[in-house]
Amino acid sequence: MKKFFLLLVLLATLASCASKKNIVYLQKSGTISDEIYEQFAPKIQQEDLITIAVSAADIKATIPFNQQNPYQMNAAAGQDFTFKPTYLVDNKGEIDFPVLGKLKIGGLTRLQATDLLRKELSKYIVDPGVNLTFANFKVTLLGEVTRPGSYTLPQERVTVLEALGLAGDMTIRGVRSNVLLIRETNGEKKMERLDLTSDSLLASPYYYLAQNDVLYVEPNGAQIRSSSLGQNTNVLISVSSVIISILTLVVTNSRR
Repeated sequence: MKKFFLLLVLLATLASCASKKNIVYLQKSGTISDEIYEQFAPKIQQEDLITIAVSAADIKATIPFNQQNPYQMNAAAGQDFTFKPTYLVDNKGEIDFPVLGKLKIGGLTRLQATDLLRKELSKYIVDPGVNLTFANFKVTLLGEVTRPGSYTLPQERVTVLEALGLAGDMTIRGVRSNVLLIRETNGEKKMERLDLTSDSLLASPYYYLAQNDVLYVEPNGAQIRSSSLGQNTNVLISVSSVIISILTLVVTNSRR
C-alpha cells in the first residue's frame, strides 16, 4: 500500500512538471547569451498612415510644412480642435509632403524616416524637430486568448508578450509552444511559428511585432476533444434516451 501511495505521488509530480513545461513562458533554453539583443524595428510599408508634425524655435518657419485644419484657425477659445497631420504611404513607398514634395520613406524604420525628414527640413528651417508616428499600427489576436480582437497601438514598439497582455493573456487551453504569426511584407503574407515557452524567442526577429501582424493561438488537444464532445452531446443524449426507453419496456414486459 505504501509503495502504491509513493507511485501516485511520483506520477502526480511528473504530471505537474509536464504541465508547467507546457504553460510557463520563456523557459531557459541554454542557447541565449547575455548580450544585448538586436532590435527588429518595424519598417514603414505601403498603405501605412503616418502622422508627422514639424516644430522649431521659429514657429512661423514651420507653418508651410504642417498641414492646416481650417477648424484650428477658427476654433473658439477653450475648445480642443487637436489636429494631427497624417500622410498615406502610396504603392511606391512615398508620401507627398508640403514643400518637400515626394519623399520615399517606405522600407525605413520610424527613426530612419525621422532622420530623413529632419535632414530635408534643415534646408529651410534652423534645427527642426520632427515628431513621426504610426497612425494605424494595429495587431490582431485570435484563438485561445481572453479577449480576441484587433488592437490599435499608439507606438510601434510592441512585443509578442505585450500584445498578449492587451488581449488578457492566453487561456490555459492555448498552445504556447506553437503560436502562429501571420505577417505581410510588401504585399506578401508569411507565416511563422513561435515557441513562447523558450527564451530563444527574445532573439527572434518576430519578438517585436510589425503593423497588421496577426497572432493565432491554437487550442490544445483537450480543448479540441471537449469541443467535439460538446457538438455531439445532444446526439448522445437522444440515443441514450431511446436505449433507456427500450430497455425499460423490455424489463417491464419481462416482469409481466
